[in-house]
Amino acid sequence: MNAHARRRLFGHKESEMHIILGGTGHVGSAVARTLLAAGEPVTIVSHDPAKGEEWKARGAKVAVADVHDVDALRFVFRSGRRGFLLNPPAAPRTDTDLEERRTIAAILAAVKGAELEKLVVESTYGAQPGTRCGDLNTLWELERGIAAQPIPHAINRGAYYFTNWDANLEEVRDTGVLRTMFDADFTLPMVAPEDLGAHAARLMTDGRTGIFYAEGPRRYTPRDVANAFAAALGRTVRVETTPRDQWTPAFKALGFSSPAAESYARMTAATADDPAFPAEAIRGTTRLEDHIAALVERAVAPA
Repeated sequence: MNAHARRRLFGHKESEMHIILGGTGHVGSAVARTLLAAGEPVTIVSHDPAKGEEWKARGAKVAVADVHDVDALRFVFRSGRRGFLLNPPAAPRTDTDLEERRTIAAILAAVKGAELEKLVVESTYGAQPGTRCGDLNTLWELERGIAAQPIPHAINRGAYYFTNWDANLEEVRDTGVLRTMFDADFTLPMVAPEDLGAHAARLMTDGRTGIFYAEGPRRYTPRDVANAFAAALGRTVRVETTPRDQWTPAFKALGFSSPAAESYARMTAATADDPAFPAEAIRGTTRLEDHIAALVERAVAPA
């Protein structure tokens, strides 16, 4: 985006404009929908112009900018008052840790000098210092980088997404097997992305700062997931746990690069061995059973 186009798109700083980075994904779109429903002005940042048409129809502005383009991203941030930051997940075929650190560095550089009054950062349960542990490490670095800025901020740490189970639908439907790396009765905080996004939207409009944890109405196990699929599909579903020594090969079989497969395997191990449940969490209202039922209904609906 050249300087003339930027001036044309953003001639002045909107009094309460919310800038949503990652606004076309599960969580970011929930943030945007919640804010728009409340009558709040929103700008969606996307690298793909085609994805912006739907948001324009909903009343949002759309800024086309690549997350690596620091100058363009900083200019977009300067057009608003508050920013929602979500580090885009790297493609599994790449070295995901390396790529996600690059995008984090660009985001932090763009925020510097953007003159925002508040930032809301999407992060994850279990975020921790270290290397080669996927989002647990990279999002920790994003948190620390934002904390070093003078801008007031809130960290929205989300539990394990319900949508992580969506890719299992076809195999579960065809074979009655729910394949997972967790033990069948391992209790795991989970959350619907729409609930996570709704909480982030509230943080965008109020004065709270600090670290917040968001999860669903209760905690679930893979057996609960299997039972939800069984109820929605009308068939028996059993849990099959992949042995730990097969985690890295399993990720590679899904198309992950060797570094990404090793990183995701270590992240899974960290979650299984030290789930780091918070003492208090913001509770969403969407049940896992309802998410799975809706997933199955969409899959069987006529085109």
